[in-house]
Amino acid sequence: MTAIQKIGVIGAGQMGNGIAHVCAASGFDVVLLDISDEALKKGLGVIEKNLGRAVSKGKLTEADKAATLSRIKTTTAYADFGDSDLVIEAATEDEKVKRLIFQQLCPVLKPEAHIASNTSSLSITRLGAATDRPAKFMGMHFMNPVPVMQLVELIRGIATSEETFSLVRDMTLTLKKQPVSAEDFPAFIVNRILLPMINEAVYTLYEGVGSVTCIDTAMKLGANHPMGPLELADFIGLDVCLAVMQVLHEGLADSKYRPCPLLVKYVEAGWLGRKTGRGFYDYTGETPVPTR
Repeated sequence: MTAIQKIGVIGAGQMGNGIAHVCAASGFDVVLLDISDEALKKGLGVIEKNLGRAVSKGKLTEADKAATLSRIKTTTAYADFGDSDLVIEAATEDEKVKRLIFQQLCPVLKPEAHIASNTSSLSITRLGAATDRPAKFMGMHFMNPVPVMQLVELIRGIATSEETFSLVRDMTLTLKKQPVSAEDFPAFIVNRILLPMINEAVYTLYEGVGSVTCIDTAMKLGANHPMGPLELADFIGLDVCLAVMQVLHEGLADSKYRPCPLLVKYVEAGWLGRKTGRGFYDYTGETPVPTR
């Protein structure tokens, strides 16, 4: 195991509970924080469900499941991160929210503790500068769903030390994940390529080139993608897709990254995909139904 022993995770949502899951399953003690006991209960429920699925498939034993869950403690108080060696922030993709989190987090950390952000697009250099330890700060972008996806993008800010990068890389390998190093440019590697493709699929729908079903079927059968781009957008969350496109558009000042007006309209309507029951598909019935 790496020099990191105890890990804090901020956010018990889709990404945070997945990160807590894989860390605990790899033998780390985890403290999982969210703003309410209800959010924590929901996050733990997802972890328990995913572990149970692995047991039913013969990938884990009941003892493994129990041991993993026993390593996860929950809290609503930042003070409980006092003995953490690494805290991974996995809150919403909003820079203001992340900065507020770091303001509350940094005063309670021990001096040698490291911080990583699971941001999918924001500047690591700028986020690191909002902490009291930019040399001990870096990006650690997990893919969704975390227990299944093998990749973790590791991003240095301009001030990130080599020691911090090496420590987090070793810890990533302990999680049995594959780290890749990405430079601190908007959206890094995966989302720099993936989100413009999704945005172009939304433009294709917006311009009437094809229906939701035709676009997704074309990319699954024509490009051998496991999910169509609109189905994937719903899975990621249309608000997240829009946020990444806005970061790309503003950060690179190139019109090719302009978010599709239809994507903007869906987000404004609260149609964010699977998590709200409606996006490019309607999820309120037994099977998803295209909305256009």
